[in-house]
Amino acid sequence: MISVNDFRTGLTIEVDGDIFTVLDFQHVKPGKGAAFVRSKLKNLRNGNTVERTFRAGEDVGRAHVENRAMQYLYASGQEHTFMDNETYDQITLPASQLEWELNFLKENMTISIVSYHGEILGINLPNSVELKVVESEPGIKGNTAQGATKNAKMETGLNVQVPLFINEGDVLLIGTGDGKYISRA
Repeated sequence: MISVNDFRTGLTIEVDGDIFTVLDFQHVKPGKGAAFVRSKLKNLRNGNTVERTFRAGEDVGRAHVENRAMQYLYASGQEHTFMDNETYDQITLPASQLEWELNFLKENMTISIVSYHGEILGINLPNSVELKVVESEPGIKGNTAQGATKNAKMETGLNVQVPLFINEGDVLLIGTGDGKYISRA
């Protein structure tokens, strides 16, 4: 058990039978009444984000999730296969469990599989990935005050807003948290 007073970003907890990671928290001490902790939690089983308020000093269960380095091998229909880098065991995950992550996965990429008591909850991507531009509109000069962007399609199918100087064939650094352009690779 862990006290809500000890919350920190990234902590995994078990509340009402579900596994959550703490995204944000705030200790509140009102002038009248008892102190409480307002938190923003992400459900690791279904990806939903919820806001929850706990009384100060309340205890919640600590969830010890396991992260294993694995390599993405290939997609076969609606299933995606990963291989453990140490034991060479392979696991298969359905595409429905990897909806957002598929925008960034490339073959032979090393990622982290998150599991809890043998149940695979999902994958953790690196903070940014290098992706190649396969389709891009030509940049039109003029009529731009500042920061003009255009649409570019990446090799994984992800559409990203990029600066006008980006061309087809360029390799870009894309943030996996929000899917936005960071820089050229």
